[in-house]
Amino acid sequence: MDKFKKIIGVFLTMFKIGLFTFGGGYAMIAIFENEFVSNKKWIDKDEFVDIVAIAESTPGPIAINSSTYIGYKVAGILGSIAGTLGMVLPSFTIIYIISLFFDKFLEFEYVKYAFHGIQACVIYLILTAGIKMFKSMKKDLFNTIIFAGVVVVMVALTILSIKLSTILYILTCGIIGLIIYLIGFLKSKTAVKKEDK
Repeated sequence: MDKFKKIIGVFLTMFKIGLFTFGGGYAMIAIFENEFVSNKKWIDKDEFVDIVAIAESTPGPIAINSSTYIGYKVAGILGSIAGTLGMVLPSFTIIYIISLFFDKFLEFEYVKYAFHGIQACVIYLILTAGIKMFKSMKKDLFNTIIFAGVVVVMVALTILSIKLSTILYILTCGIIGLIIYLIGFLKSKTAVKKEDK
């Protein structure tokens, strides 16, 4: 019965987030953390940072990937289905209704003003999520170098008006992390062999 309550809880929480959050997946990250880490305490901060990294690295929208993974962590396969449905249903329904009279919808002056206000809020939500993830990041030498390197490269390329996909940054950092891990693994294997001799 407890698992059933968690499945329903995942669905309702994801439905609420999907219904009331504007700005896409990045804007939802701070809300996911607030709901599932701070309020419900169903996952811890380290797990949440890993979830966001995996959700960003895998194909598909980050919000749906995150909701699927969070649902799985909380209540298994049924939780992942509930999380995904809870996230997708509000957006699908709203977009379907808007598509029926999209041109008329955009003609309303109040709608334009509402979207300008929402844009400012979305910037705040994305910035908040970034700051929270930065605070929870381990501050070791490797992470600091990677973070600083990505910031410097992004700023330099922005100044030079060169656009690169965020996927390229993610893949590059993932490959660097894998190389560093393999170097450490090989060093430890070599040290063990030397001790055995």
